[in-house]
Amino acid sequence: MKVKFKYVTILLVFLAIQASAQGIIKGTVKSTDGVPVVEVEVFLQNTAYITSTNKRGYFELKDVPYGTYTLAAFSMGKATSSKEVTLTSENSVLNIDFELTELAAELDNVTIKSQREETSGIRRLQAVEGAAIYEAKKNEVIELRDITANLAVNNSRQVYAKVPGLNIWESDGAGLQLGIGARGLDPSRTANFNVRQNGYDISADALGYPESYYTPATEAVERIEVVRGAASLQYGTQFGGLLNFVMKEGAEEKKIEGITRNTVGSYGFYSTFNSLGGTVGKWNYYTFFQYKRGDGWRDNSSFDSKMAYGALKYEPSERLSIKFEYTFMDYLAQQPGGLTDQFFAENPRQSIRGRNWFQVNWNLFANTINYKINNKLKLNVRSFALLGGRDALGNLGRIDRTDDVEKERNLFSDEFHNFGNETRLIYNYSIADKQAVSLVGVRYYNGFTDRKQGLADATSEPHFTFLNPNNLEDSDFDLPSENLSIFTENIFDITDKFSVTPGLRFEHIFTGADGYYQKSTFVKDPVTGFKKDSTYQEYESRERSRDFMFFGLGLSYKLENKEVYANFSQNYKSINFNDIRVVNPNLVVDPNIKDEFGYNFDLGIRGNKPGKFNYDISLFYLRYNDRISAIQKKDTVNFRVYRYRGNISDAYSTGVEAFGELELFDALGFDSQNNLNLFVNASVIDARYLASEEEAIEGNRVELVPPFSLRAGLSYIHNDFKVTYQYSYVQKHFTDATNADDMVPGAVSGPIPTYYVMDLSASYRYRFAKLEASINNLTDNKYFTRRASGYPGPGIIPADGRTFYLTLELKF
Repeated sequence: MKVKFKYVTILLVFLAIQASAQGIIKGTVKSTDGVPVVEVEVFLQNTAYITSTNKRGYFELKDVPYGTYTLAAFSMGKATSSKEVTLTSENSVLNIDFELTELAAELDNVTIKSQREETSGIRRLQAVEGAAIYEAKKNEVIELRDITANLAVNNSRQVYAKVPGLNIWESDGAGLQLGIGARGLDPSRTANFNVRQNGYDISADALGYPESYYTPATEAVERIEVVRGAASLQYGTQFGGLLNFVMKEGAEEKKIEGITRNTVGSYGFYSTFNSLGGTVGKWNYYTFFQYKRGDGWRDNSSFDSKMAYGALKYEPSERLSIKFEYTFMDYLAQQPGGLTDQFFAENPRQSIRGRNWFQVNWNLFANTINYKINNKLKLNVRSFALLGGRDALGNLGRIDRTDDVEKERNLFSDEFHNFGNETRLIYNYSIADKQAVSLVGVRYYNGFTDRKQGLADATSEPHFTFLNPNNLEDSDFDLPSENLSIFTENIFDITDKFSVTPGLRFEHIFTGADGYYQKSTFVKDPVTGFKKDSTYQEYESRERSRDFMFFGLGLSYKLENKEVYANFSQNYKSINFNDIRVVNPNLVVDPNIKDEFGYNFDLGIRGNKPGKFNYDISLFYLRYNDRISAIQKKDTVNFRVYRYRGNISDAYSTGVEAFGELELFDALGFDSQNNLNLFVNASVIDARYLASEEEAIEGNRVELVPPFSLRAGLSYIHNDFKVTYQYSYVQKHFTDATNADDMVPGAVSGPIPTYYVMDLSASYRYRFAKLEASINNLTDNKYFTRRASGYPGPGIIPADGRTFYLTLELKF
């Protein structure tokens, strides 16, 4: 199977590159003072041909059939300009320049038919977008409006299907939490990505606890931006890179627009999503409320979730915009716990934990200011804050042992109080006759986590209350963190095709811990002379401060319909103290754990021709030094197997990530008004541990890295009807550094067997109504993607079997 798909991918890319062109229209757009204007939409009226100017004000429309057209250039705040152009065999390349004046009157009515309406849901970021630089960086943009998928449950397998190299955990069928990793990074709550919403942080604690308990409702998301490890220069030092959810805004042409989406599905699933948005004068607003509930595919897996969002943007002039946002989420979920390998083989839907619960409360506040100081200089200011918490309640004991329903449960309770600001300046200027773009930014972040662990009652109800709140049986810590960053990147155009983008980032990081944990020891009884267990509170106060600077360099060479790019960026991950004193019988953490550091390197070629083909094929090398991981160990005193977490070794991950997409009707020469799109997304990765003090892992495969993964799909579009079939294949891989391949009694270690899964989704729109249907896991395969050492386990967390969903959307 692998060989066949590899040949198919090569064939599709070869056919796409060999596709012949007709005519080309290119040129520049400048203002009246001769300054290039970026992000101008240049299009042929009443056709699907559209593009945008780059940082040099340059545009190019390719493969335009011979004929006479009206070419128009449109930019907010400037008067629209149009020219009549004629392409012939004798004049197949036209150079057309525009000069746009400041808007002094009402814009002429023009018709723009965007190619984005006809794409398949994936594109790439421009060299400069907003207040950020993406030149020479490996990235993907997922356009949610173009995806035919089950959006009500945030189905990650479908949403991220065209992003190569991702390892997706499918342990949450309700879509309450997102778990994705890349190139050997742990997918747990997407902790190795810098996760943002509209450019600001949304994770629990960006430094001390960078896990994402809140995932935006996909039905309210406009697009998802994924930038690999090279994002470290602008967005933080994480090895994974950036994951940014860009929310929808209110309709610009309406004062009020409402959408209601109601979904029913298998196992008691129900979701209602309702939004209002619009533009009134200089004010734009958007708000939504989502409620969903369900019984879950497994026993003891019911959930109840509420989410709300409100945004208000004020634009007093074309130069200034001020936006305020508030996000609320609250959910309660029963957790069925993990399974042993034997239990999973017998019945993956069973649950042997009926007293485990999880709840999250999230409140996000944000303010964004964009100010165009002049035609060359822009200011972007983002301020944000989080007030939230999460509580995990239940029995974390070994899953191969019966839950004693008369025994008190363990309660983990976290409260988060974070705030921060990120300010950027982006400047367009010239060196000789070449354009350049400079970005300078500063970030301040202050995080505070209050973490408690102790006993709760022995009932099966979601009672998140400590039995002894003033004298906890396990631990009570305050965990402050602070970060100051200064960063810069600059695009230098060496020629019209070749650019160099260097960057620097300075980091000051402080992390601390102050509190106590319960410590047990054996002491001699003075009366009996025998040793007995004695427990006492051990107080601890730690602080760690460090300063460092790291570097990145990007190279880009643009050819017709394609770009060759390379990027080297250093990465860093600071350790935190918030999990060192967690009492978990399945996990022991090295108290001397230290920071990770390393780098990402990408070399690739990418290209696209809207409506015809799209591809990105790259080689990567990711180096980890002092990699933090967990290995399986045996306690010869207490005769138990447990996971030990610490800096176990240096490691690397290298391989090929390839994505190719082709419009088949066009490639085969059919003159059809319909679309038939085929995509193939494949990754081949070799990840190994290097020299280590742990002899058992030297040369082993890095855990959580499938050596081969494949996602392929076929989409058919006929007017307002769409249907998409998707196939996913993931090869066997390991869950710990020892590459344990046998069945461990507690099931927290062991392999993830090879699995495949299929999905089928369809939609039909008629005027103001839209009907969507999905069958996920079409063949009802029994598989799992995760072994958990703690919540929501411990043990194997099965993925959902076959499920059905039906959605009705009404727009008014």
